[in-house]
Amino acid sequence: MFFWLSKILSFLITPLTWIFICLALALLLKNPKLKKRFLIASLALFMLFTNSFIANIVLHAWEVPAVSQKSLHKNYEAAIVLGGVSFWDHTLNRIQFSRSSDRVFQSLELYKLGYVKKLIIIGGSGSIVYPEDKESIEIKAYLVNIGFKSEDIILEDQSRNTYENAKYTKVLLDSLHMKGPFIMITSGFHMKRAQQCYKKFGIESTAYSTDRYSGESRFEPDKILIPNTSCIQAWDVLLHEFFGFAVYYFSGYL
Repeated sequence: MFFWLSKILSFLITPLTWIFICLALALLLKNPKLKKRFLIASLALFMLFTNSFIANIVLHAWEVPAVSQKSLHKNYEAAIVLGGVSFWDHTLNRIQFSRSSDRVFQSLELYKLGYVKKLIIIGGSGSIVYPEDKESIEIKAYLVNIGFKSEDIILEDQSRNTYENAKYTKVLLDSLHMKGPFIMITSGFHMKRAQQCYKKFGIESTAYSTDRYSGESRFEPDKILIPNTSCIQAWDVLLHEFFGFAVYYFSGYL
């Protein structure tokens, strides 16, 4: 039920949805005052969600900072690599990676450089239409095809969200008698929720943030005055994470 509800409600916390609703009301309402208010609201939302400076400040405050490889030690039993980084292209019959695939590629470097012994790829199917598409299985097949050792890639292929990631990873680690230390690899905006979920199941890990949306804050005219539509995507990611964190908190998952 939780899985389905999250899918249904996700569009309601998208900035473009809010802007569209305000514009639609401005066009449809007959009351001149209300029309004007909703038109102003739509413009204000557009300016807010396309402002690079504001977006960067909020993202920087939320994301867990990245660390350098030099700060790591070289005896991690495994890297816990969270999914949500790809989907299966049924037309071409091959995997297609998204921006968040930085999680996977950063983990491969740590593996090759000897920081981690094993990779634990996390994620079942997050699709309602294609529940048989298991992301971790597809990622492992890709990695084996390009030369990585199958025995060094462990799968958790049952989970559909972050809470289930932690729940089923705990079962997997116990079955393999793996005690750590572990390093967790996921996007900076997602790291807080992920680590707290895993701690709930007694799994401690070193945070290794990837795929960061925030950067150095610069008080520059173009970042303050010129709208940047790429910020809408960043806000979309951030608002979904805020929503997910709040739901998990009140559900007792954190």
